[in-house]
Amino acid sequence: MNKSKVWLKLRESFWFMPAVYSIITLFLIVLISLTDTFIASLLKEETLKKLMIEKDTAKKIYSTLVTAILTMTTLSFSVIMVVLTTYASQFSPRILQNFMQSKFTRHVLGVYCSGFISALLLLFFVDHSQPLMGPVIMVVIALINLAAFVYFIHHSSRFLQVNNLIDLLKSEGSLAIKQLYEKKQPFLQYHHWDEQALRSIKSQKYQMIKSQASGYIQTINWKGLVNWAKKHDLVIELHVEPGNYVPKKYDIMTIWGTDDVESNLHSYFVVGNERSDVQDFEFTIEKLEEIALRAISPSTNDPHTAVNSMNRLGILLTELGACYEDTPYLADQEDQLRIIHRPISFDEYLYKTFYEIRNYGQNDVSVLYGILNVLYKIAVVSQPKIKQKVWHFHYYIMEVIKWDELSELDKNHLQDVYHRLKASCQQVES
Repeated sequence: MNKSKVWLKLRESFWFMPAVYSIITLFLIVLISLTDTFIASLLKEETLKKLMIEKDTAKKIYSTLVTAILTMTTLSFSVIMVVLTTYASQFSPRILQNFMQSKFTRHVLGVYCSGFISALLLLFFVDHSQPLMGPVIMVVIALINLAAFVYFIHHSSRFLQVNNLIDLLKSEGSLAIKQLYEKKQPFLQYHHWDEQALRSIKSQKYQMIKSQASGYIQTINWKGLVNWAKKHDLVIELHVEPGNYVPKKYDIMTIWGTDDVESNLHSYFVVGNERSDVQDFEFTIEKLEEIALRAISPSTNDPHTAVNSMNRLGILLTELGACYEDTPYLADQEDQLRIIHRPISFDEYLYKTFYEIRNYGQNDVSVLYGILNVLYKIAVVSQPKIKQKVWHFHYYIMEVIKWDELSELDKNHLQDVYHRLKASCQQVES
């Protein structure tokens, strides 16, 4: 298992951070007990009696704090279950992992584990060492646990507020865009490649590589694949992208130039049971889209939340349009073609962002206005080629608007944002 797979497994596991805290605490408490014994051997008996806390008192402190920290931990887990239930029922089941993968959530549980283990071990060692530093440090740890508990309640309550959740998803999407499209890659990327050269490559012998397990493609090690293809002087044609679901023995790539590949190319892919937003920007879009869909459902009827989600989607699409390049051909530093793949186009991102909102919200004027307004804002700040794509896409939205059934005020409202969209795209009526 390569480093990417290990990191993703650890990133998704809920136990990793508490386990790290627990191991560090174990060594720390052993060190404190040994230090207490060592200091006690250096002090005179009278001085030791003044500094040392009675063992019965230390036991009471430790046993009381064990119970208190365990209670805080139990309450925190109850809060977590409330948050998860709320997310699944009101927002989207896909958002559960955002709360569970929150660094703060894991660090808080790590602090709880650390406090509980500290009190338990100090209680165990109290008869085998002199309680000098132990009780003082335990009180400090207990105060840290209390502070973590209070802030965790605050953190959880903020997480339950839909506007904060939407903003968090937007921030994660922005980070994903920077990592995917703005980070310099150690290989060359091209929009076009010579057709004759492509025909020559695809006339060679080839080998199909199949998936070893079913699941979602979470990440692809692009650098590793380019380097592997360069080392063996081959060309790889990928049939999958991050976010795709593949069944077992599905054709995930074609190796052009050989029919006998011995290397384990599967190590350059991370396949899991759930989608991950590390390289799958579309997954973030789907989360925000699902919040909007839940908001416009008849059972919820909250169009303002839907519009808020669409505004954040518009920001993400604007950031994407500023740096997006459709580059299906990846070459090494010697300008030799190494990978052919099919990245998601900006047109596809537009469609997958709004098609469900358009279908389920076509009878809601506020939703239609929200979509057109988002498209207008994208067009205003984007480069000409993005403006053209937005203008082409807007016809898909306009065709579901039932102008004859709208009231005069609704019609004027929609026409106003439509004319602004048209002006921003620099279109002239025929």
